[in-house]
Amino acid sequence: MKSYLSLIPISAKVHQRQNRMTLLCIVFSVFMVTAVFSMAEMGARIEQARLMEKHGSVSFQNLFSSALGQSLLLVALVLFVLILIAGVLMISSSMNSSVAQRTQFFGMMRCIGMSKRQITRFIRLEALNWCKTAVPAGVVLGIVTSWILCAVLKFEVGEEFAKIPLFGLSAIGIVSGVIVGVLTVLIAASSPAKRAAKVSPVTAASGNSQMVMSAKHAIRSQVFKIETSLGIHHALAAKKNLFLMISSFALSIVLFLSFSVLIDFVNYLMPQSAAASDLDIASVDGTDSLSPELAESLSNMAGVKRVYGRRSAFEIPAQLHSASTQAMAVDLVSFDDFDLSCLQKDHALTHGSKLAKVYGDSGYVLATGDAGSAWKIGDRISINNTELEIAGMLKYDPFSSSGLTQGKLTLIVSGETFARLTGETAYSLLMIQTKADVTDEQIQAIQQAVGSEYIVKDKREQRTAGMYFAFVSCIYGFLSILTLVTILNIVNSISMSVSSRIKQYGAMRAVGMGKRQVTKMIAAEAFTYAFLGCFAGCILGIPLNKLLFDLMIASHFGYAVWVFPFQNLAVILSFVFFAGLAAVAAPAKRMRTISITETINDL
Repeated sequence: MKSYLSLIPISAKVHQRQNRMTLLCIVFSVFMVTAVFSMAEMGARIEQARLMEKHGSVSFQNLFSSALGQSLLLVALVLFVLILIAGVLMISSSMNSSVAQRTQFFGMMRCIGMSKRQITRFIRLEALNWCKTAVPAGVVLGIVTSWILCAVLKFEVGEEFAKIPLFGLSAIGIVSGVIVGVLTVLIAASSPAKRAAKVSPVTAASGNSQMVMSAKHAIRSQVFKIETSLGIHHALAAKKNLFLMISSFALSIVLFLSFSVLIDFVNYLMPQSAAASDLDIASVDGTDSLSPELAESLSNMAGVKRVYGRRSAFEIPAQLHSASTQAMAVDLVSFDDFDLSCLQKDHALTHGSKLAKVYGDSGYVLATGDAGSAWKIGDRISINNTELEIAGMLKYDPFSSSGLTQGKLTLIVSGETFARLTGETAYSLLMIQTKADVTDEQIQAIQQAVGSEYIVKDKREQRTAGMYFAFVSCIYGFLSILTLVTILNIVNSISMSVSSRIKQYGAMRAVGMGKRQVTKMIAAEAFTYAFLGCFAGCILGIPLNKLLFDLMIASHFGYAVWVFPFQNLAVILSFVFFAGLAAVAAPAKRMRTISITETINDL
């Protein structure tokens, strides 16, 4: 052996199993950054091509001054920082546990003359040695993933993505991935390296291979049983390890809540409605002149899935009875039963809305609304000596290009209520949803049946369902990877923490602690980390979720209102809870199967 550094590859082989999670964390960190930045660059190239067609030339200033360019840059930078922090904490936690298990080894190295500086260098170079395989693997995985996503967008979605590069290599994505991999490992290795350097030669000579935290007072067990109290004490005793474990748990929650904002962003950018039509039929002058008989005959034609219509009346004098009575002009729009039911499916109604009251000939209406609306659910409106009650409100105004009401009240009623109020039964707009296998000949037959007196607008080319599905699938894919990394990290961290105290557990078994008590002690330690990590994750993640919502959505969509992410929070907390259960299972099984003497003598 020419140098102590020759021990690095030997150590990597000996501890190959323990290092798997650390390598996996590096691979996933590099993969996610490479994939995110590669897809961001592909999106920037599409935007660049669009600007070239529009302006003839384009610069980086033009590109990143556009709404899409700014959104891509913002999202990529935020995710870069979050993934970097998450990677540092996960790798650092894993390395700290590894160092704790090899305390006696570093003490022996100090005995034969290795200095503290050499110990620090050894740990850092050992960490960089992992990058030789983990970083290239993460980069390749990120590139292949971006190719697959580009192929799906190009051939399955098409439309705006028809010109996306199929096998493009993103220099930004590759460089960013490599930087994250190396930088993450170097930062993560700093704390374990300092910890290993503090190991004294006395540690090796005394055979005490564990850094045991001395207790300043007896463990209190008035509230919990002794095994539970010991487990909580083990979790809280090592402050640095506790910080890393809590931070690792918390960052997983923060990352999940941050990525979930992207789903809301796509929902606002490309809203999907169950009532979206493929064909629209309207009169030339916009009046209610489409007969119900025409709607019925069209619904029986080949290729037609369903036909539904709307009636409208504008600037109707009315009185709003809210905090005070005020005269105003309102617009009245009728929705068929299918159209009304889609409002519920699309989650377009505010909390407290009672859609069921609006069906049929009733005295109830729905009202469009926004944050500045002067009306609310329960207010009454008088139209033509008929009093109506607002039974529900829409979260936005679907009849406005901005989604804001601008102080204009639009009422949505059933067809029967509209006919009673206005005496009008003809439609101003008929909407047709076609079957998936509709042919061009069937579309032509529908147009001929309508006749030349009406305008037929074919909206099939405006569908965004494929693009929406592609974006949402990508986001859910990243969320799935984050969840997987969270579970693996929790399981690995708890397992290594238990392994670092195996002689302590052996001593407890020797003085009479039962196998079940050992399991409870491990569970208490694991769920102490989980509880504190979830608490910290919620404290940091929820405000960040709102901040990203305001930056990405509320600033561009005036009607957007942030809602507390109950559902997303429940999902990630459930995974953390089940990960905690899984983390307890393996170490507890190991402690039950290993003999007491073997546990005490285990190095």
